[in-house]
Amino acid sequence: MARELIDRRPPEDVAAVVLPVIGGADVARSRLEESTGLAEALGVKLAFAEQLNVREPHPARLLGSGQLDALQKRFRAEGVTLFIVDGTLTPVQQRNLENELQLKVVDRTGLILEIFGLRARTAEGRLQVEMARSLYERSRLVRTWTHLERQRGGFGFLGGPGESQLETDRRLLDKRIAGFRRELDDVRRTRRLQRDGRARRGAPVAAIVGYTNAGKSTLFNRVTSSDVLAADMPFATLDPTAREIVAASGRRIALVDTVGFITDLPTTLVAAFRATLEEAMEADLLIHVRDIAHPDTEYQSSDVYSILEQLEEETKLDRPPVIEVWNKADLLDEATRNVLASRAATHAPPALMVSATAGQRMDELLFLIEGMLFGNRRPRVVSIPAADGRLHAWIHTNCEVTSEQLVGESDLRLDVYMTDEDAARILAMSPGVRVDD
Repeated sequence: MARELIDRRPPEDVAAVVLPVIGGADVARSRLEESTGLAEALGVKLAFAEQLNVREPHPARLLGSGQLDALQKRFRAEGVTLFIVDGTLTPVQQRNLENELQLKVVDRTGLILEIFGLRARTAEGRLQVEMARSLYERSRLVRTWTHLERQRGGFGFLGGPGESQLETDRRLLDKRIAGFRRELDDVRRTRRLQRDGRARRGAPVAAIVGYTNAGKSTLFNRVTSSDVLAADMPFATLDPTAREIVAASGRRIALVDTVGFITDLPTTLVAAFRATLEEAMEADLLIHVRDIAHPDTEYQSSDVYSILEQLEEETKLDRPPVIEVWNKADLLDEATRNVLASRAATHAPPALMVSATAGQRMDELLFLIEGMLFGNRRPRVVSIPAADGRLHAWIHTNCEVTSEQLVGESDLRLDVYMTDEDAARILAMSPGVRVDD
């Protein structure tokens, strides 16, 4: 079966990027710049990148014949070998463009998948990328018809070209996808055990999310004193990393760095990276990092929240509370910084302007995170029957136990941080319990 994604090409390949704007649609000002960055992330030489207005998309080729003729002449003049369409192509459109232009064509989904393939470092990351790749390829099996004209499925004139081979290809891919799903289910179980372990240690989880290249990994490294790869490139982080830190109060907090989001994030990636993205959806708090100096920061923020809504539907989990971290404040002029600081003071959800690179306001950020995670918890003294193992386990799983000791022969005394709701639940679970402030 023909590969649907571009091969990992050598640096001498020459790429052209076209951003089709359909019917005068509103697009982010920096979308073309982002497209250029994605192309350069492959290590190719960029011939040109331009926006192309498409009044009515051609069902077979997306672009009109005049636009294609002009592009073809330019491709030949500049030695272009790879045509990147920063939009969604149907399988038929992709095949027809390749036939007409006589070069490799890839759309936005294929481009992002290829970048993910280059960035994946761990076995889990590669597994998730291969899963997404297989889902993408399965949707584009129509492109294999051209090399199957000699085969016919069915009988007589009713059988279409290549039907038997298409079914074989589809079954092979379905088998691969089923295998990937089983392996990813194992990954999800492992991650759930890790989350349960953090919960038993009394460490609530704050997950860092945001648009790609907003500075999430830089912030993570600054707060946790880690050395996670932080680079000025799209999708520098694919594999989530968790670190525990000790807050000013002495309580532990687990921070998780996650994969960056992007406009039109392929649905195949959302499905394949579900095990990873659940780290965010099952956190106690989301830290939404924004590049506040970016000209399209509002567009990017809207895209992040759209993807979070999509994850709510995919995972059937409620979205955790959110705080926004307005990063890269050091890149703003003083007047803009003052205006945004005033806006942050009354923003909903809570927002704080910082610079992760310069280390500005990191202490304030940690206090904000701690307040969000522990603001509704306070210390209590809980006395329970020592023989009540079920209640003892529940307290350790759902609350933060700082100490415990045996009192007499039949009671346990625990010092616990808990909410009023936790206290009421404990009293309802066992009549022999005492909860004192």
